[in-house]
Amino acid sequence: MASSYLRVLRQARPFWRQLSGIAALSIISAPLALLLPLPVKIAVDSVLGSGPVPAWLAWMMRDATTSSALVAAVGLLLAIAVINQIQALFAWYLQTCTAEGLVWDFRAQLLRHVQRLPMSFHDRAGAYDLAYRIQNDAASIQYIVIQGIIPVFTATCTLAAMLYVSVRMDLKLAWIAMSIAPILALLTRKCSSIVRARSTMVKQLDSSAIAVVQEVLASIRVVKAFGQQEREEKRFVGQSNSRVRNQIKLATVQGWFNLLIGLTIALGSAAVLYVGVGHVHRGLLTVGDLLVIIAYIAQMYEPLRLISTRTADLQSWIVSVDRAFDLLQERTEIEEAVLPRSLERAGGDVEFCGVSFNYNNGRSGLQDISLVIPHGARVGVIGTTGAGKTTLIHMLMRFYDPTGGEVRLDGVDLRDYRIADLRRQFAVVLQEPVLFNISIAENIAYGNPNASEEEIFAAAQAAHCHDFVLRQPQGYGTVIGERGDRLSGGERQRIALARAFLRDAPILILDEPTSSIDIATEAEIMRATEDLMRGRTTFMIAHRLSTLRLCDMVVRLEQGRVVEITHRVATELLPETAGPGAKTLLLQ
Repeated sequence: MASSYLRVLRQARPFWRQLSGIAALSIISAPLALLLPLPVKIAVDSVLGSGPVPAWLAWMMRDATTSSALVAAVGLLLAIAVINQIQALFAWYLQTCTAEGLVWDFRAQLLRHVQRLPMSFHDRAGAYDLAYRIQNDAASIQYIVIQGIIPVFTATCTLAAMLYVSVRMDLKLAWIAMSIAPILALLTRKCSSIVRARSTMVKQLDSSAIAVVQEVLASIRVVKAFGQQEREEKRFVGQSNSRVRNQIKLATVQGWFNLLIGLTIALGSAAVLYVGVGHVHRGLLTVGDLLVIIAYIAQMYEPLRLISTRTADLQSWIVSVDRAFDLLQERTEIEEAVLPRSLERAGGDVEFCGVSFNYNNGRSGLQDISLVIPHGARVGVIGTTGAGKTTLIHMLMRFYDPTGGEVRLDGVDLRDYRIADLRRQFAVVLQEPVLFNISIAENIAYGNPNASEEEIFAAAQAAHCHDFVLRQPQGYGTVIGERGDRLSGGERQRIALARAFLRDAPILILDEPTSSIDIATEAEIMRATEDLMRGRTTFMIAHRLSTLRLCDMVVRLEQGRVVEITHRVATELLPETAGPGAKTLLLQ
């Protein structure tokens, strides 16, 4: 528990000035609270009663009469109220600004870290749960700091001040009032452990329910096509019902806790009132003194109530923020070299030297892969599902590090390069192009954000998409929707090719770029793809023979092993495209 608070305080350290200001403004409320009962005491003892005007007030007044004492009491009450409201206004404004800054800074840090985590982490962690932790759980840091730690600190200061004044006025009443503190501490401890356990379960169920919604919306075409709307609704309702049941149980626990806290405080107040009236009858206190003590006791109980209830609330917030901090505890498996080598532009020579790779679950991805690919070569990678094609490409882009052997670029182990420099050497076109809900121009320039308008147009023309882009409502400024859903499959693929042209990287990764489009569109895209491949080392994951005709060699993988390497692909696989006298070299 203590470690969780320390992590929160370290995270909030950049905002220490603002937090100090909030704490200072909150502490000001303590003396203001001490002053509030004074006007009532003056009115009761010196105006309604026959007691003398307090010496400090008589010194301030020219004429210490009853009417002037009443005016002074009313004026003091109004002055305290105005100062109190001004203090509350400034505190609210500073709290709002600081809370927003805390949350967005924490979210940005989480997103930055999650993007740096290796693909093996993303393979086992759900994207929806990660999004929930970044967006929802991270927000709890503001509640812990702004509504938890600072108010509890301020309440402790106020409690000490109220207790001191109450002891000075009547020691016995003060001790009677504080006798309920052990009961409150016991209730708080018991409730906190229950709330923490329940909150953990609620957060997990809440994340699962949101994941169902996001999954359905992301796959709405499939859901509609198979008529599974009712099934998905039942799945969501099932998750939500579990969450609701546990939330109700949590609320019930907190409700009973608040009830017991209220009854305990009422018991203490009743005891103070009973004994206090006896003191008045015996002449130990004036009526005004009793009213002041009761007011102080009531204000002393308020910090006690806040400390008790906030301690329980903090358990729920800590559960959330711990889930967010857990992401920051995930270590990046792809470590930067101690003295990484910079890489401006690679030549494109690639070697796989006895490369093996095993996933965290023990499943083998690659086994003893050895390949030599000279710069400018066009390599087709084929094999059945699960053969290791994607894993081989991920090794090349250093999404994973080999568990055995090494991958070299221009004769240097990939692990020796600066990761950012290495990733700049690749342009990627996937089978399902990944586009963003931004303009067409921004999508094309995604890999080169500083590209000029002329460079974007040139890349679009090279990818044969300039004409259809100009037909869009806002041309290159047209926003294309989530995943580019406002465009056809062929249009999305050509924009992905334009992005690769603009990237102008020495190594090109193509993951079956024509598998999801019609034959006519395929021909146009293949012409653009052939232009894109020229002069670049290319790796193409392919299933169609028509795609492989662009390759110089084909590597066949099965169960993570190279089982066949074919050179002069046109002769071996597409004899109708080979010229007379062409020869084939087949290596087993």
